[in-house]
Amino acid sequence: MSDPELLRALEAIIFAAVAPLTLADIARHVGERGDLLPHLRELADSYAARGINLVERGGRWQFQTASDLAHHLRPSRESVRKLSRAAVETLAVIAYHEPVTRPEIEEIRGVAVSSGTIDVLMEAGWIRPAGRRETPGRPLQYATTPGFLAHFNLTSRRDLPGLADLKAAGLLDREPPREMVLPLVGGED
Repeated sequence: MSDPELLRALEAIIFAAVAPLTLADIARHVGERGDLLPHLRELADSYAARGINLVERGGRWQFQTASDLAHHLRPSRESVRKLSRAAVETLAVIAYHEPVTRPEIEEIRGVAVSSGTIDVLMEAGWIRPAGRRETPGRPLQYATTPGFLAHFNLTSRRDLPGLADLKAAGLLDREPPREMVLPLVGGED
């Protein structure tokens, strides 16, 4: 059963927020009011057909322009910046394996990763430093950001396509080299 006053409070808090809010952030504003998730979903449903929508991205709630209306807000002439193949591959490795270090990215890709590639992805707001690995040398780890999720219209990393989806789309046409295939646990082929 909906609580109109709580829905109004949630709407005002999220609308006025400078950045997307977690459930804990929202609860700090409204106090102990029980499980807020059903109320947030109810509010999101009420905005579904409007010009702005209430969305959850990476466990954070925010209002955003309805995706079908975004073209009205874009400048008439966009500057399109294409990512290099290295940047796309690096972003994919980080998204699927985060948190991941540069040496791990290089091992997966099979080539060195330039600092320029990492810089481009950080400038785009898609990756961020995610602490240091507790191993010798304490290498810096990288992870995706809520901006990455928003740009690619993902609710969470679980929405990334799986192996079957990538094969069906023709993005994995070739088999990996034999030395890249790991044996099954408990025996060899």
